[in-house]
Amino acid sequence: MNYQDVEKTAEYNRQRIAEEMTLIHFERKQRRARAPRPGLFTRAMFSLASWMITTGKGLRKKYELPSPTPCKPASS
Repeated sequence: MNYQDVEKTAEYNRQRIAEEMTLIHFERKQRRARAPRPGLFTRAMFSLASWMITTGKGLRKKYELPSPTPCKPASS
């Protein structure tokens, strides 16, 4: 049996595993560095909240009762 072929194969496998580990390390680093983007649900809720706020302001202006002004005492 030729032990040099076995050693070469083992060394090749070690190098391949080391390269995969460095790739995994870089991928994890990239995931941590990437800015978090809001998901679909978060964007939808933000849009709904913004719409509710603007609609509420419009309704408040439309239906708000004017503040009563105090009457001045009548002079005789």
